[in-house]
Amino acid sequence: MKQIINTKFVKNIFLSTLALFSAVSIMAQEEESASKFSLSGSIDAYYRTTFMDGGDATTATPTSFANQTGFALGMANLIGTYDMGKTGVVVDLVFGPRGTEATFNNDVLNGIINQAYAYWNVSEKTTLTIGRFNTWVGYEVIAPAANFNYSVSYLFSNDPFSHLGAKADFAFSDDVSLMLAITNPWDTNDISGSGVYAVGGQLGVYGQYLNVYYDGGSEVAGGLGFEIDYTGGFDLSDSFFFGINAAYNDNSQTNSGFYGAAIYPQITTSESFAIGLRGEYFAYTEEGFDDVPVTALTLTGSFTKENLIIKPEIRLDSFGKDNEPFFNSNGEFTNSLSSFALAAIYSF
Repeated sequence: MKQIINTKFVKNIFLSTLALFSAVSIMAQEEESASKFSLSGSIDAYYRTTFMDGGDATTATPTSFANQTGFALGMANLIGTYDMGKTGVVVDLVFGPRGTEATFNNDVLNGIINQAYAYWNVSEKTTLTIGRFNTWVGYEVIAPAANFNYSVSYLFSNDPFSHLGAKADFAFSDDVSLMLAITNPWDTNDISGSGVYAVGGQLGVYGQYLNVYYDGGSEVAGGLGFEIDYTGGFDLSDSFFFGINAAYNDNSQTNSGFYGAAIYPQITTSESFAIGLRGEYFAYTEEGFDDVPVTALTLTGSFTKENLIIKPEIRLDSFGKDNEPFFNSNGEFTNSLSSFALAAIYSF
């Protein structure tokens, strides 16, 4: 008996199967496209008050960021990354007082661009980057979510914040790396009108980093000069980390510079709480004048709940006795200042 084929039924099955495969293909393409793009960032705000300054509670430390009193906003930080595997691009935008200070409010978009760079993974061990990127010098960074202490050190405040130029990263092994860079002069993040460029590099060996930077500057533009910087740390136990930062800077254009060192012992007491101390000695130098020494102690607690971090912080800054940049309760100059801050940071 001849079998009768229902062509309409077969056609419907074919079209349904084709639609199913099309839907799966579209979903796969969307998932692949979504996996190439990622968005992360943070937002932070804080309350700060100072003591021993006549009750005005308006005194700032001579360091960057987190210097306002009362309730204040740090910054909102949005980082978009598009990664094709071999190549990619990163755009890091900042909004708020911390971001404005970090970018010097001198960019095309009025201090919004913190980083904007493209990269090419030439091989598994070599990456080339061009654009604007945060500095490799120093222990601390601009985004507060990546620092243990909320306020920042004198060493960090006097380093360059970011660079515009090109760099090459070489990973010789999991524990040894080298980075070489050529950039515009110190913190010149738009264009360089001086015809002078800076060079620098970083050698990493088992979590310890030796950083160098040289910016000859010019008689008109000045420059950071030469800086050598060590950044590292050691896990002394599962719960005890000991970080170290030391730097020496000499600026021949201004006959000034600085040197100093900071330690960062941190103890993790539970999955949600840790406490850490930053002890820093820093000194400003200028030819023909005595060094201006500063001692700063910062004790910070860090409580984490999901993506939210709460950081209570007590800080004491003390200059050499012959240097009195603060006021006491009688309105007289004094060499020390104590302050308290409570910060909230949410990252995603």
